[in-house]
Amino acid sequence: MRSILFQGAFWLVSVFFVFSGAVLLLLPTRRPLMIWARLYTRSVCLLMRLIGGIDLQVRGRDRLPQGPMIVASKHQSWGDGFFLFSQFDDAAFIISDQFLKYPLIGRVFRKMQAVVVDNQRGGPAGRDGQLAGMIEDLRAAARPVLVYPEGKLSALGQKHRYRRGVYYVYKLYECPVVPVATNLGVRWLDKSWSFVPGPAAIEFLEPIPPGLPQKEFMALLEARIETRSREMLPETCANGAAQAA
Repeated sequence: MRSILFQGAFWLVSVFFVFSGAVLLLLPTRRPLMIWARLYTRSVCLLMRLIGGIDLQVRGRDRLPQGPMIVASKHQSWGDGFFLFSQFDDAAFIISDQFLKYPLIGRVFRKMQAVVVDNQRGGPAGRDGQLAGMIEDLRAAARPVLVYPEGKLSALGQKHRYRRGVYYVYKLYECPVVPVATNLGVRWLDKSWSFVPGPAAIEFLEPIPPGLPQKEFMALLEARIETRSREMLPETCANGAAQAA
Protein backbone atom coordinates (compact mmCIF):
# COMPACT_ATOMS: atom_id res chain seq x y z
CA MET A 1 0.00 0.00 0.00
CA ARG A 2 2.86 2.39 0.85
CA SER A 3 4.37 1.92 -2.62
CA ILE A 4 1.03 2.43 -4.38
CA LEU A 5 0.34 5.64 -2.45
CA PHE A 6 3.82 6.94 -3.21
CA GLN A 7 3.53 6.19 -6.92
CA GLY A 8 0.20 8.00 -7.12
CA ALA A 9 1.55 11.06 -5.33
CA PHE A 10 4.83 10.98 -7.24
CA TRP A 11 3.18 10.95 -10.67
CA LEU A 12 0.72 13.68 -9.74
CA VAL A 13 3.57 15.90 -8.57
CA SER A 14 5.71 14.97 -11.59
CA VAL A 15 2.97 15.75 -14.13
CA PHE A 16 2.43 19.15 -12.54
CA PHE A 17 6.13 19.96 -12.62
CA VAL A 18 6.57 18.67 -16.18
CA PHE A 19 3.91 21.01 -17.56
CA SER A 20 5.07 23.97 -15.50
CA GLY A 21 8.68 23.25 -16.48
CA ALA A 22 7.75 23.23 -20.16
CA VAL A 23 6.47 26.78 -19.75
CA LEU A 24 9.71 27.84 -18.05
CA LEU A 25 11.67 26.65 -21.08
CA LEU A 26 10.24 29.63 -22.95
CA LEU A 27 11.86 32.14 -20.58
CA PRO A 28 15.17 33.72 -21.65
CA THR A 29 17.07 32.80 -18.45
CA ARG A 30 17.58 29.42 -16.79
CA ARG A 31 17.27 30.64 -13.18
CA PRO A 32 13.49 30.04 -12.86
CA LEU A 33 13.98 26.52 -14.23
CA MET A 34 16.70 25.82 -11.64
CA ILE A 35 14.42 26.96 -8.82
CA TRP A 36 11.66 24.78 -10.29
CA ALA A 37 13.99 21.75 -10.41
CA ARG A 38 15.09 22.14 -6.82
CA LEU A 39 11.50 22.57 -5.65
CA TYR A 40 10.54 19.42 -7.56
CA THR A 41 13.34 17.32 -6.02
CA ARG A 42 12.53 18.61 -2.53
CA SER A 43 8.87 17.72 -3.09
CA VAL A 44 9.82 14.16 -4.02
CA CYS A 45 12.08 13.93 -0.95
CA LEU A 46 9.14 15.06 1.19
CA LEU A 47 7.02 12.27 -0.30
CA MET A 48 9.82 9.82 0.44
CA ARG A 49 9.70 10.88 4.09
CA LEU A 50 5.94 11.14 4.58
CA ILE A 51 4.75 8.20 2.48
CA GLY A 52 7.83 6.04 1.94
CA GLY A 53 8.79 6.27 5.61
CA ILE A 54 12.44 7.00 4.71
CA ASP A 55 14.34 9.12 7.23
CA LEU A 56 16.69 10.99 4.88
CA GLN A 57 19.98 12.06 6.47
CA VAL A 58 22.94 14.08 5.17
CA ARG A 59 26.43 13.55 6.56
CA GLY A 60 29.76 15.27 5.94
CA ARG A 61 28.38 18.57 4.69
CA ASP A 62 31.28 20.30 6.45
CA ARG A 63 33.61 18.60 3.96
CA LEU A 64 32.16 20.50 1.01
CA PRO A 65 34.71 23.02 -0.31
CA GLN A 66 33.96 26.62 -1.09
CA GLY A 67 33.55 27.54 -4.74
CA PRO A 68 33.12 25.24 -7.76
CA MET A 69 33.25 21.49 -7.22
CA ILE A 70 32.34 18.19 -8.84
CA VAL A 71 30.11 15.95 -6.72
CA ALA A 72 30.53 12.29 -7.75
CA SER A 73 28.05 9.89 -6.19
CA LYS A 74 27.23 6.21 -5.89
CA HIS A 75 23.95 5.38 -7.66
CA GLN A 76 21.84 2.69 -5.96
CA SER A 77 18.27 3.91 -6.31
CA TRP A 78 15.93 6.02 -8.40
CA GLY A 79 15.71 8.26 -5.33
CA ASP A 80 19.42 9.17 -5.38
CA GLY A 81 19.08 11.90 -7.99
CA PHE A 82 16.23 13.65 -6.20
CA PHE A 83 17.99 13.52 -2.84
CA LEU A 84 21.39 14.68 -4.09
CA PHE A 85 20.12 17.52 -6.31
CA SER A 86 17.94 18.85 -3.47
CA GLN A 87 21.12 19.59 -1.46
CA PHE A 88 22.51 22.20 -3.86
CA ASP A 89 21.48 25.51 -5.32
CA ASP A 90 22.05 26.00 -9.06
CA ALA A 91 23.74 22.64 -9.65
CA ALA A 92 24.64 21.35 -13.11
CA PHE A 93 24.72 17.72 -14.26
CA ILE A 94 27.09 15.53 -16.19
CA ILE A 95 24.76 13.43 -18.36
CA SER A 96 25.00 10.82 -21.09
CA ASP A 97 24.27 11.98 -24.62
CA GLN A 98 21.47 9.38 -24.66
CA PHE A 99 19.29 11.77 -22.62
CA LEU A 100 19.25 14.16 -25.57
CA LYS A 101 17.20 11.65 -27.57
CA TYR A 102 14.14 12.61 -25.51
CA PRO A 103 12.90 15.99 -26.79
CA LEU A 104 11.51 17.52 -23.58
CA ILE A 105 14.10 16.04 -21.22
CA GLY A 106 16.88 17.02 -23.59
CA ARG A 107 15.65 20.62 -23.76
CA VAL A 108 15.41 20.81 -19.96
CA PHE A 109 18.98 19.56 -19.49
CA ARG A 110 20.32 21.91 -22.17
CA LYS A 111 18.53 24.85 -20.54
CA MET A 112 20.10 23.83 -17.22
CA GLN A 113 23.51 23.82 -18.98
CA ALA A 114 24.19 20.13 -18.40
CA VAL A 115 27.61 18.82 -19.40
CA VAL A 116 27.07 16.09 -22.02
CA VAL A 117 29.48 13.16 -22.38
CA ASP A 118 29.58 10.49 -25.08
CA ASN A 119 28.09 7.31 -23.61
CA GLN A 120 30.16 5.09 -25.95
CA ARG A 121 33.58 6.72 -25.72
CA GLY A 122 33.31 7.98 -22.16
CA GLY A 123 34.66 11.37 -23.23
CA PRO A 124 33.04 14.69 -24.10
CA ALA A 125 30.23 14.77 -26.65
CA GLY A 126 30.79 17.18 -29.51
CA ARG A 127 33.93 19.27 -29.88
CA ASP A 128 36.35 19.65 -26.97
CA GLY A 129 36.28 23.43 -27.43
CA GLN A 130 32.55 23.50 -26.76
CA LEU A 131 33.00 21.53 -23.55
CA ALA A 132 35.88 23.76 -22.44
CA GLY A 133 33.76 26.87 -22.97
CA MET A 134 30.87 25.40 -20.99
CA ILE A 135 33.18 24.36 -18.15
CA GLU A 136 34.66 27.86 -18.05
CA ASP A 137 31.15 29.32 -17.68
CA LEU A 138 30.31 26.88 -14.89
CA ARG A 139 33.54 27.66 -13.04
CA ALA A 140 32.97 31.42 -13.35
CA ALA A 141 29.55 30.95 -11.74
CA ALA A 142 31.05 28.62 -9.07
CA ARG A 143 28.38 26.01 -9.83
CA PRO A 144 28.61 22.49 -8.40
CA VAL A 145 28.52 19.76 -11.05
CA LEU A 146 26.80 16.47 -10.16
CA VAL A 147 27.72 13.14 -11.73
CA TYR A 148 27.22 9.40 -11.30
CA PRO A 149 30.60 8.00 -12.42
CA GLU A 150 29.20 4.51 -13.12
CA GLY A 151 26.60 5.95 -15.47
CA LYS A 152 23.89 3.55 -14.29
CA LEU A 153 22.18 2.06 -11.26
CA SER A 154 24.00 -0.69 -9.38
CA ALA A 155 22.56 -3.31 -7.04
CA LEU A 156 23.40 -3.13 -3.34
CA GLY A 157 27.07 -3.84 -2.77
CA GLN A 158 27.79 -4.12 -6.49
CA LYS A 159 29.43 -1.71 -8.93
CA HIS A 160 29.82 -1.00 -12.63
CA ARG A 161 32.90 0.24 -14.43
CA TYR A 162 33.66 3.86 -13.56
CA ARG A 163 33.51 5.87 -16.79
CA ARG A 164 36.22 8.25 -17.93
CA GLY A 165 33.83 11.14 -18.59
CA VAL A 166 34.17 12.30 -15.00
CA TYR A 167 37.95 12.60 -15.47
CA TYR A 168 37.61 14.78 -18.59
CA VAL A 169 35.42 17.24 -16.70
CA TYR A 170 37.69 17.06 -13.62
CA LYS A 171 40.71 17.90 -15.76
CA LEU A 172 39.01 20.90 -17.39
CA TYR A 173 37.18 22.16 -14.30
CA GLU A 174 40.38 22.25 -12.19
CA CYS A 175 38.47 21.98 -8.94
CA PRO A 176 38.04 19.44 -6.11
CA VAL A 177 35.89 16.34 -6.57
CA VAL A 178 33.71 15.35 -3.62
CA PRO A 179 32.97 11.59 -3.57
CA VAL A 180 29.54 10.68 -2.18
CA ALA A 181 28.59 7.37 -0.56
CA THR A 182 24.98 6.33 -0.05
CA ASN A 183 22.80 3.53 1.27
CA LEU A 184 19.46 4.80 -0.04
CA GLY A 185 19.15 1.61 -2.09
CA VAL A 186 18.39 -0.23 1.15
CA ARG A 187 15.17 1.80 1.51
CA TRP A 188 14.12 2.54 -2.09
CA LEU A 189 15.10 -0.69 -3.74
CA ASP A 190 17.22 -0.41 -6.89
CA LYS A 191 14.96 0.08 -9.96
CA SER A 192 11.75 -0.93 -8.20
CA TRP A 193 9.06 1.07 -6.40
CA SER A 194 9.31 -0.98 -3.20
CA PHE A 195 10.07 0.86 0.05
CA VAL A 196 11.53 -0.30 3.36
CA PRO A 197 10.92 2.36 6.04
CA GLY A 198 13.91 3.48 8.07
CA PRO A 199 16.97 5.76 7.95
CA ALA A 200 19.02 6.31 4.79
CA ALA A 201 21.90 8.69 4.18
CA ILE A 202 24.18 10.29 1.69
CA GLU A 203 27.65 11.09 2.98
CA PHE A 204 30.02 13.64 1.48
CA LEU A 205 33.55 12.23 1.73
CA GLU A 206 37.01 13.79 1.76
CA PRO A 207 37.45 15.86 -1.44
CA ILE A 208 39.99 14.81 -4.07
CA PRO A 209 42.24 17.75 -5.00
CA PRO A 210 42.60 18.89 -8.62
CA GLY A 211 45.57 17.99 -10.80
CA LEU A 212 45.88 14.21 -10.35
CA PRO A 213 46.68 12.01 -13.37
CA GLN A 214 43.82 9.94 -14.76
CA LYS A 215 44.80 6.53 -13.40
CA GLU A 216 45.41 7.82 -9.87
CA PHE A 217 42.25 9.94 -9.86
CA MET A 218 39.95 7.17 -11.10
CA ALA A 219 41.36 4.63 -8.62
CA LEU A 220 41.03 7.02 -5.69
CA LEU A 221 37.49 8.08 -6.62
CA GLU A 222 36.27 4.50 -6.95
CA ALA A 223 37.98 3.36 -3.75
CA ARG A 224 36.48 6.12 -1.62
CA ILE A 225 32.94 5.78 -2.97
CA GLU A 226 32.80 1.98 -2.99
CA THR A 227 34.50 1.45 0.37
CA ARG A 228 32.28 3.84 2.30
CA SER A 229 29.09 2.79 0.47
CA ARG A 230 29.72 -0.83 1.47
CA GLU A 231 30.40 0.24 5.07
CA MET A 232 27.03 2.00 5.17
CA LEU A 233 25.09 -1.13 4.21
CA PRO A 234 23.39 -3.29 6.86
CA GLU A 235 25.49 -6.27 7.86
CA THR A 236 23.36 -8.76 5.94
CA CYS A 237 23.66 -6.77 2.70
CA ALA A 238 27.38 -6.18 3.19
CA ASN A 239 28.05 -9.89 3.74
CA GLY A 240 26.12 -10.80 0.59
CA ALA A 241 28.00 -8.20 -1.41
CA ALA A 242 31.36 -9.49 -0.16
CA GLN A 243 30.46 -13.03 -1.21
CA ALA A 244 29.31 -11.82 -4.66
CA ALA A 245 32.58 -9.89 -5.12
